[in-house]
Amino acid sequence: MRSRIVEIGKLLHQKGLVAAGDGNISVRLDRERLLVTPSGFSKGFLDAEQLLVVNLAGEKVSPSFGKARDLDPSSEIRIHLECYRQRADVHAVIHAHPPMAIACTLAGVSLAKCVLPEVLYDLGTIPTAPYATPSSPEGPIAVRELIKQYDAIVLDRHGTVTVGATLWDAYMRLERVEHSAQVTLAAQQALRGPVEPLSIEAIQKLAAMRQKIFGERGRDICVECNACPVSERHSSRQGGAVDLSRLEALIADQVRRALSTSPRDAPQS
Repeated sequence: MRSRIVEIGKLLHQKGLVAAGDGNISVRLDRERLLVTPSGFSKGFLDAEQLLVVNLAGEKVSPSFGKARDLDPSSEIRIHLECYRQRADVHAVIHAHPPMAIACTLAGVSLAKCVLPEVLYDLGTIPTAPYATPSSPEGPIAVRELIKQYDAIVLDRHGTVTVGATLWDAYMRLERVEHSAQVTLAAQQALRGPVEPLSIEAIQKLAAMRQKIFGERGRDICVECNACPVSERHSSRQGGAVDLSRLEALIADQVRRALSTSPRDAPQS
């Protein structure tokens, strides 16, 4: 696991998803311990022996010798701890500073819209958490409610938080967020205005597919995200009211299917 964190750290650095000593990575070892990156080090040049073992209060429990002896976990560990507290299915957390995602928050461009089918299927929508002073107790509060429902969150002016059952899950979701931000900003620049969302029919199909997958995993999820006002958007564009009865019937059917699905075992540590 130490080697895997070092490998992911190199990818973050090589792809420009972090700069200098930015970002942090953590993995759940068991019910009481996490393996985390130390504070102040470039994620592209980590030594496996520099990684720290901490408890769920963020306190070091690793031996007081070797390369990690005088190192401390990042103060941003608070955000990681909050993710683990809120989601038993989360076994890895990555906080990064992807430039295009941050640029979206500076430009007031939301990624919580139904625009790209791959994003809608894989992540649903990508909400933006309110601004919180970095390394402060405000960080966990900003993500507390959102992380219960979303696997990827943009932090206003600060970066992203992505979670997963494995470290690779969390990393791939980070790539998805940054790619979505790049495409969205490029499209808005070319159009000189907002990007046209997917049709209501396309959203319904993708939502149904996503609901089925989450039901198989034993997780529940809101099919229609409130961050994406489908009814208002399509009413104004099409000049008429949307038939929400079909959408409501779809949601009810998918919820029934999810509830009837036998729970799956949680991912192992």
